[in-house]
Amino acid sequence: MTTTDTPNQKDESLLALTLRQPPANVEAEQALLGALLTNNRAYDRVSDFLAGEHFANRVNGQIYEAIARRIENGQLADPVTMRAELEHSGILASVGGMAYMAKLLSSMVGIINAGDYGRTIHDAWIRRQLIDIGENVVNSAFGTTMGLSGQDQIEAGEEALFKLATEKGNEGDFVSFNKALSGAISVAAQAFQNEGHVTGLTSGLRDLDKKTGGLHPSDLLILAGRPAMGKTALATKMAFSAARAIMDEAEETGEKPKGAVAIFSLEMSAEQLATRILSEQAEVSGERIRRGDIGQKEFDRFVRVSHELARLPLVIDDTPAISLSAMRTRCRRLKRTQGLCLVVVDYLQLMRPSVGTRPESRVLEISMITQGLKAIAKELEVPVIALSQLSRQVESREDKRPMLSDLRESGSIEQDADAVMFVYRDEYYLQQRMPKETAFESMEKYSVAMDEWQRKMSLVHNKAELILEKQRHGPTGTINLFFEGEYTRFADLDTIHQDQ
Repeated sequence: MTTTDTPNQKDESLLALTLRQPPANVEAEQALLGALLTNNRAYDRVSDFLAGEHFANRVNGQIYEAIARRIENGQLADPVTMRAELEHSGILASVGGMAYMAKLLSSMVGIINAGDYGRTIHDAWIRRQLIDIGENVVNSAFGTTMGLSGQDQIEAGEEALFKLATEKGNEGDFVSFNKALSGAISVAAQAFQNEGHVTGLTSGLRDLDKKTGGLHPSDLLILAGRPAMGKTALATKMAFSAARAIMDEAEETGEKPKGAVAIFSLEMSAEQLATRILSEQAEVSGERIRRGDIGQKEFDRFVRVSHELARLPLVIDDTPAISLSAMRTRCRRLKRTQGLCLVVVDYLQLMRPSVGTRPESRVLEISMITQGLKAIAKELEVPVIALSQLSRQVESREDKRPMLSDLRESGSIEQDADAVMFVYRDEYYLQQRMPKETAFESMEKYSVAMDEWQRKMSLVHNKAELILEKQRHGPTGTINLFFEGEYTRFADLDTIHQDQ
């Protein structure tokens, strides 16, 4: 038998909800303050995670901040030394003056419990923040926040929870050097045992892996270049190679792939990106694929390769202008359900900052995005490769090889990145300088110029440079690559190459 609430019972339930007091423990706050005033060493037990704003009672929070200021300045903080400051500031006026200090001292149980008091206060603060976030979500859903769609409201709520969890919700602590050494030895042992000494995910490029040791968890790597240099093709090559390595490892062990490679393609559709990968692997021109200008044998090879590629742990999100909070949510979900090994973002200038934020300038907006991408890399412990555009000032120089200063909004990108790489093809620029017959006085001079141009073109044909301009954990330098424009394919460049 089921019962339903009467209207009166429902009203009483709603009234009970509205009358509930937010989580707080004023007794713990008073006990902690009493412990601090009795023995300033108790401050060491709470200083790394507790702040004045965490106290439910505003006066208690102000007293805590006053105590903290004196202790951090190397001064004694007790009722005698603090009397003048508290009386002059009027902090105690609303709670009975210096008599309240006596109450705090009598509330002290023992400094050994200071850490427990602090955590109790902090936990109550977290719960109050959760209530505020919940109220904001409810109010937004009822339509009080104009200009936000339902999906935007989800992202804003997730962003608020993420900030609470990462910025204020967790205590930091030291890691013993012994533990850090164990981790370093484990990484070195893995590099020693692996062929090619690659400790991270392979990039699919031998010479790049030699310089970097592969793609490492928690690293933010920026791959930049001017349009038509092949940024997307190179990033796709790395993503594909990593996915294939993950699949090969799974087949060797007989287990499921340990995770997926996620590509966020803000510029190209998922179908366009898939066509590019198919073109490269099947060695069928993407342009001919789009026109249908292929024979039966090529089509059969195209289908066969597509079946092979379909098994790879590679996923594509082609949401245009995706926000940072939405990207973080989708990466977390993928990490939880399928595992996540690598994130590729094409490209970061097309992203939006987290929902609910309104940066004052484009530079600040890009700074928030790069910091957010680095936070995703650290939180999910995966490498993140973010593509970036370069400013037009490159075109005004004689030598058009990019530099760090060419990065758009370069300060924040360069600062947050663990590695910055530029892709450059001299063939692209040289091709534009092909001699024109009308520019010469005679055919003889034109022929000489054309011969010289063809000689230079032969030197740079099918060649590209990957300029590793910054790397926090290793050497920099230029890596020569093979580039095949017909299939937009990058590969290792072998002239007279000997592995050492």
